[in-house]
Parts: sequence; C-alpha cells; structure tokens
Amino acid sequence: MQSQALAPRGGSGRTGGLIGWLSLGLGLTQVVAPGAVTRLIGARDNERRRTIVRAIGLREIVVGLGFLTQGHARWLWARVLGDALDLALLSRTAVSGNAKAGRLALASAALVGVGWLDAQHARELGRERHGVSQGRLDLGAVVTISCSCDEVYSFWRDFQNLPRFISYLEAVRAQNGHSRWWARAPAGIELKWDAEITVDRPGEVIAWQSLHGSELPNRGLVRFKPAPGGRGTEVHLALTFEPPGGRLGVAVARLLAKISEQKLYNDLRRLKQLIETGDVVRSDASIHRGPHPARPSRGPLAQR
Repeated sequence: MQSQALAPRGGSGRTGGLIGWLSLGLGLTQVVAPGAVTRLIGARDNERRRTIVRAIGLREIVVGLGFLTQGHARWLWARVLGDALDLALLSRTAVSGNAKAGRLALASAALVGVGWLDAQHARELGRERHGVSQGRLDLGAVVTISCSCDEVYSFWRDFQNLPRFISYLEAVRAQNGHSRWWARAPAGIELKWDAEITVDRPGEVIAWQSLHGSELPNRGLVRFKPAPGGRGTEVHLALTFEPPGGRLGVAVARLLAKISEQKLYNDLRRLKQLIETGDVVRSDASIHRGPHPARPSRGPLAQR
C-alpha cells in the first residue's frame, strides 16, 4: 500500500544537511591529507602540524556525523567552538613567522565566515526546535489504508483507540459529553486537557479542539478520502498546537520538540497496521531493551 509523509516545513533542513556533509568532507580531507591542508593554508609542513590537522579532522567528522544523524543545534555550536579554536591556532601560526601571510589571511577570513554561518544556522535551528512555546506548531501527514472510509472513520471516531497508535498520548476517555486526553511530557510531567468534537461527518471528516483552559491548547482534523484506483482510504491528518506561556509552557515545549511530521507519519503507519492486521508490528529491538539474543515478543502488541 502506498503511504507518504508531508515534507518537513522550514528551510533549515537542506542547509543543515549541507553543513553536515561539508564537515564530513573537510574532516576526511584533513585526516587523509594533513600535509596538503597544512601547505594550502600557508603554514610550514611538519609532523607536529600534521598531527594537529588530523585531530581537527577527526573533530569535524564526529560533529558532521552527529549533526547528520541527530540534527540537534548543539552539534552546530560544537562547530562554532571548533571554528574559534582553529582561528586561534591560525593566529599562533601567523605570529610564529613560519607561514605565508597571504594564505593565512585568506584561511582566517574563510574561517570567520564559516563560523558566522554555523552560528546563524545554530540559532535558527534552536528557534525551530525549542521556540515552539512562543508560537503555533502545525503538523500534517498522510497515509493510505486498504479499508473503506467507513471502517477507518469508525475506528478513529472511538477516541479511546488513539493512544494505540499516537505515540505521545497516554489515554483518551469519554467524560461528561466531552473527551479527556492525557499525554506525558519529558521528565515524567503529565499533561491533560478536555476536547470537544467540532465537525463529525461519518466516513468523511472528524475535527476536534481542546476546551478553554487546557494545559495543551490544540486542535485536529482528519479527513477520509477514497484512494485512487480503489486502493482503500487516504487518511489526511492535520494537528495544530498553541503552547501556553509560563512554567507549563516549558513542559509543553519539551513535549512538542519530540513531535515532528515524521513521527506523526509513523503514528499513521501504526494506525494502518492496526486496521489492516489488528496488531502493530515492531522490531525485536523495539520490544526488548539493551543487548539481547533475538527473540519474539510474548504477546500481542496491539495495546501499548
């Protein structure tokens, strides 16, 4: 069955990827050909300087891999710190009198420019990941499920099913004509809110929103559309979070920093598995923590 995730919003992803690959490429060059790098920047080539260049190259490789695999701003700040250390080394080389001043000046100017770009991108990425407490967060994802619109609608309409596939939810319960939702933020902080259904067209669309005074103001909308070629149902999910301020806003921001469109898409993939097979298929590593011999789970995993 076809499935898809919406492309991540924001322009930092492509730039960040380029920075990560640049760090890897530069690091590998410094490790493999430290002498050529030393001569290129105008310094005298000797074993001591080659050792320093290799060490800088290893640092660049670690930072590049860290950023490409995790995407955290702290890896970019590590690059900024490294840029400052490299600039200090170039300054010491310049005053030693054993270098070509013109090349060192060009290398220093390039390093200042790269450091500035690293710092700018680190600040931008930090705002994207941790600045959600100051503004709205919109997320969306799509998946195709090989069942009818009415079947998928009926499963979703029972909100108590949502924690079975939405990773950040702990429970949803019907209560006094509304529904009460629980989520667990990092550091064990529990968030709860009441919500009401605002649109309900069987087999087509469900929309809901949190009530006034909720700890996590949010709203959601899910549409059920026949997939082309009679392949089942396209499920289009859109969520909006409007984090509060104050101390509670910090906890909410930490929770939202862990939610992304990719994770939302993964949640819809679990919905697809639940409806099509009645269970969520998980890898052995996701069931048993730590090193262990491969072994199956001891029971069904439909319930979290």
